[in-house]
Amino acid sequence: MKRMVNRILPRFVAIFAVMGVLVFSGCSPAEEDHVAVEISIAAAASMTDALQEINALYMQENSWVTLSVNFASSGTLQKQIENGAPVDVFISAAPAQMNALEEGGFLVDSSRRNLLNNKIVLIVPSDSTLGLDSFMDLLDSGVVRIALGDPEFVPAGTYGKKALEILGIYDQLLPKLILGSDVRQVLGYVEGANVEAGIVYSTDAAITDGVVIVAEAPAEVNTLIVYPAAIIKGCQDIEAAQAYIDFLFGQEAAAIFAEYGFSLAEG
Repeated sequence: MKRMVNRILPRFVAIFAVMGVLVFSGCSPAEEDHVAVEISIAAAASMTDALQEINALYMQENSWVTLSVNFASSGTLQKQIENGAPVDVFISAAPAQMNALEEGGFLVDSSRRNLLNNKIVLIVPSDSTLGLDSFMDLLDSGVVRIALGDPEFVPAGTYGKKALEILGIYDQLLPKLILGSDVRQVLGYVEGANVEAGIVYSTDAAITDGVVIVAEAPAEVNTLIVYPAAIIKGCQDIEAAQAYIDFLFGQEAAAIFAEYGFSLAEG
């Protein structure tokens, strides 16, 4: 019996020693097979809430991956990438900025995919008493200030301008426009009642009770809204970046995007 204990005891000691290392290190054997990697993401400001939740989930499921995100207007992010900012994955709120980077040779070949769709809407402060219910009502004398993302840099502003042009009222409204640096600034202007109305994505309006959607942009505009994603050349780990993008198209991410009003552009 004593000999059996002497043979078995060292084995148990060894097993518990290994288990102790795993417990205190917080790593499973599978996790130890991966090398720590950081993925730098540049994403449109309108994606902030949805992508933060998705990224938290991704890092929870892939503990060796760290995701760092810079949220800004797509035009600003485009310029940063062109000027050498260290970005692995870019998600734009419109094709135009991605087109420019693709034409400039900044994208990894065949990595570009259309990720999301969205809608442009007209919003007013939740306590507004002006009774606005259409874009044409912006011509009313009671509407003095209208917030819009700068069409030169902000896709929501570009789409908003196009909607006003289709309706034939852009030039008349030009003196009323207050331009924002990104769509979230526009949302803040309306939420704070600093303007009588604003033009944003429906997903932005959905995150606050401080605004009310009163109209949608013409279908000719909303059918154009696509968020493309791509890997930027110079990415240190293309395989890891691709795995992250693939996750964005998966069921878990799709469910979160849907909660915030987005829909996947691809199956």
